[in-house]
Amino acid sequence: MNAQHREDQALPAGYARWWLLPVIVLGVLAATTVAVVLAVPASELPLPDPQRPLPVRIMLAAMYLIIGIVVVNLVRHYYFTLNRLFGHQRHPYLDVDTADWPRVTILVPAHNEERVIGDILRALLEVDYPGDRLRIMPLNDRSSDRTREIIDEFARSHPGLVTPFHRTEGLAGKAAALQDALPLIKDDIVLVFDADYIPGRGLIKQLVAPFFDPEVGAVMGRVVPVNADVNLLTRILDLERAGGYQVDQQARMNLRLVPQYGGTVGGIRRRAVEAIGGWDVRSLAEDTDITLRLLLAGWKTVYQNRSECYEQVPENWRSRMAQIFRWARGHNQVLRKYAGRLIVNRRTRPAEKIDGLLLLHIYLMSPILLLGWALGVVLWYLGVTKPGLIVILAVTCYSTLGNFAVFFEIAAATYLDGTRSRVRLLPFIMSGFLVSLMSVARATVTQPFVRPTRDVHWHKTERNHRRARWE
Repeated sequence: MNAQHREDQALPAGYARWWLLPVIVLGVLAATTVAVVLAVPASELPLPDPQRPLPVRIMLAAMYLIIGIVVVNLVRHYYFTLNRLFGHQRHPYLDVDTADWPRVTILVPAHNEERVIGDILRALLEVDYPGDRLRIMPLNDRSSDRTREIIDEFARSHPGLVTPFHRTEGLAGKAAALQDALPLIKDDIVLVFDADYIPGRGLIKQLVAPFFDPEVGAVMGRVVPVNADVNLLTRILDLERAGGYQVDQQARMNLRLVPQYGGTVGGIRRRAVEAIGGWDVRSLAEDTDITLRLLLAGWKTVYQNRSECYEQVPENWRSRMAQIFRWARGHNQVLRKYAGRLIVNRRTRPAEKIDGLLLLHIYLMSPILLLGWALGVVLWYLGVTKPGLIVILAVTCYSTLGNFAVFFEIAAATYLDGTRSRVRLLPFIMSGFLVSLMSVARATVTQPFVRPTRDVHWHKTERNHRRARWE
């Protein structure tokens, strides 16, 4: 496999008290703020002024609330980055190499995937896992191309190992395909891969190992773009993936917060999914939905940073905008369904509740930022220029680039991956951020006006013929 395996860089020792640095920085900022407030006359402070018109006071209050939300996210990601660089790294299942490996079923949901389905099935047939304990089940959901034909060829060549499930009725969509396949699965450990992903040879054992812990309900591996060298967009997405997985996901694992099951390179415990009622067939983001429901039921989700799988990221902006639009609507749907339950859930620790709520609100940041920019401009032209609200908001917005990783998370990820030359692309993250900002804001603002439909469709990213990149 030509795709580069990214090992963590060796980090300097002696940082047992790494958390002192953010505490000191925040303390200095707080002391500076207090000193400025005490030094400035009360009449000059940007406090609510009864003489100002009520609309201006409402806009000021909204502006300060937005700045507060942005700063909370800024501190959160800053904390994650420092933990990832200097904190204790939790890889509790990494050394499990020899064991009485359980029987495993691997699901590959597919709809019109003739370009890529053969690649992942060939890769799965070559994995390092006992063949008598492995079952590969491609889920073909009414494909109109050669997907079924290709799957059946593999089934004939590997009887008993490749056992396809061809759906011809019921709701369309990945979640519905997974739900219909659930009664056919006898094994307790189920791995799920999207059709355009290519697992490494040792990946199956790495994803199965955490399930020896009876509290684990789901496992997620790291996603690495295999087509990162195609153009500027794929390189930008490679950086976002690095920040999101190498830093954000691993930091949440370190801090025992809420790593997210991604639904593409991971596994679930069948008993756990059945206990929470199975897959929600009408969910637009079945992976986030399962993550929250498992959390509410007391199951743990584990992130395996060294368990890499290779994907094709979108190679044009149209596909990227459609992808991020779909993710935003699905994520917001989960937010509406489970945010309230998470707050009152007794099985969830306070730290998990806070992290889970911040995770669920991630796609609300785009419309919040756009509203903040608009308020800043309006207030500026109304003469409310103290204390430079536009400047403050611009700085805080720049510090929270991207949907999955912030500016310094991405920089830290390039260091940890040992690919520091990629940091030169960091300024171009702004272009990806602005495109995502508009797509996510559009998805979020228009979502309440979309009429609910009984039909759920397959939403797929455009595939490309790029087998040579991973062979």
